[in-house]
Amino acid sequence: MPRPSAAQFCLGSFTVVATTVALLAVSGASGVLEVAVLVAFALALGTVVTVLSLSVSARSAALAEEAGASPAAAGREYARQR
Repeated sequence: MPRPSAAQFCLGSFTVVATTVALLAVSGASGVLEVAVLVAFALALGTVVTVLSLSVSARSAALAEEAGASPAAAGREYARQR
């Protein structure tokens, strides 16, 4: 499995933080267990978002290679040769 890029990592992190804040604001949870469950749910959601963004970027890269070498793909290919 490829590593997430910085943008994908930031997207997942933002999802975790935004979901946690929204769930805490809406639910009014005050107990430690309640807050832990909400944070765990937000963490799972952030992980899903990151994995889905990885699959989307891999799919778009495969389509770009099928359509022809783009300048970005040519740059990556050059980097592999060195």
